[in-house]
Amino acid sequence: MNKLTAALVLPLRFGWTLLSSGVQTFGTIVRRGLSIGTPPPASFVRIGFAPMSEQGAALLGCMISLTPGTTVIDIDMPRRQMVLHMLDTDQAGAAVEAIRRKFESPLLAWFGVAT
Repeated sequence: MNKLTAALVLPLRFGWTLLSSGVQTFGTIVRRGLSIGTPPPASFVRIGFAPMSEQGAALLGCMISLTPGTTVIDIDMPRRQMVLHMLDTDQAGAAVEAIRRKFESPLLAWFGVAT
């Protein structure tokens, strides 16, 4: 993906992710709230990310944290890993894959580094 395409695609993907994650998070809260005493299975999840600069990793972390239901707790640059707190980990693997699919390639166009 070239830089111009990435600059156009990334905000659109991020905006759509904000909207869809907001709806999913609201649904999780309501669904779990109706089941008295059954909180969502929140947990910490460690994910790897593609080789990118510190600026790219920080931007990825910000985008993840701004998405409802997820918060970045730590970014480990030497290991290229992030620790996330996820509100609902029923489908953590799918959520992590979606983050990679939507955000990594545009960020790599701007912030990727050779390994």
